[in-house]
Amino acid sequence: MTLQAAGRQSLVDTVVDQLRAQLTAGEWAVGDRIPTEHTLAEQLGVGRNTVREAVRVLVHAGLLESRQGNGTFVRSAADPSAVLRGMRHAGALDVTEVRVALEAEAARLAAERRDTHDLLRLRAALDTLHEEGDRNADADMAFHLAVVEATHNPAFIEVYRFFSVQVHEVLVHALGDRDMPPVDIAAHEALVDAVEAADPVAAAAAVRALLKVPIDALRALGIR
Repeated sequence: MTLQAAGRQSLVDTVVDQLRAQLTAGEWAVGDRIPTEHTLAEQLGVGRNTVREAVRVLVHAGLLESRQGNGTFVRSAADPSAVLRGMRHAGALDVTEVRVALEAEAARLAAERRDTHDLLRLRAALDTLHEEGDRNADADMAFHLAVVEATHNPAFIEVYRFFSVQVHEVLVHALGDRDMPPVDIAAHEALVDAVEAADPVAAAAAVRALLKVPIDALRALGIR
């Protein structure tokens, strides 16, 4: 393996980028132990502290795993930050269509699995949506996240939390555009009613009806 020597500006970022490129290119397989800080520092022409900081960034990103006394190992070759960067290039319509797929299934599961605490959270989120207004992206996002958390599926919740960064960005722009419809609070109430009634079919249908309005508006405005 040959790494390009890093320059002297933004050293940590440079090393992070180079190590990330090696990881995603498959230079090391998942489960492999990467070279020591000393070896990487020599290959990159930087100090060990710089390598240590870069590795810490990649551990936090989920690409590497540090094992006390054993070294640092490859945890994943798929860079989640690259996925997020790619999603940021997706259009509002694209993101909203993905929301339908994720949130309809979340609503179905929530209707089957919700408990008393979940229902209280959903009602509280709905009350906040009423109070904050029909163009408040934060209140709307909090409501939908509460639905997803009522699935009690940790994997689903983490995927949606990751995706919600882009959802929130789209909501902020859409709700700030007066050509776009405001949040349909009655449709949100129908969703909560279906979850409370433990009716998965009605809950999924409520999400599809709720998101059909912005999808139709985006298409009518020619917004991708």
